[in-house]
Amino acid sequence: MAETFLDTKGMNCPLPILKTKKTIKGLNAGDTVKVESTDPGSVKDFGAFCRSTGNKLLDQSEADGVYTYIIEKP
Repeated sequence: MAETFLDTKGMNCPLPILKTKKTIKGLNAGDTVKVESTDPGSVKDFGAFCRSTGNKLLDQSEADGVYTYIIEKP
């Protein structure tokens, strides 16, 4: 299983979600993407994105205004 890193810092909704969606499309099942974002709205957005697409939100955290998400493709 591979982990891909995606830097969406400085982008506002819906760009972090759109870039993540595009990245996940290219992954194999079981691969993960680690996304970093500075958009506070991304917390709600990534939760809704994972629920609606079936991707697994494995982890989410925030440090110094940077939100980090680990998402697994099923």
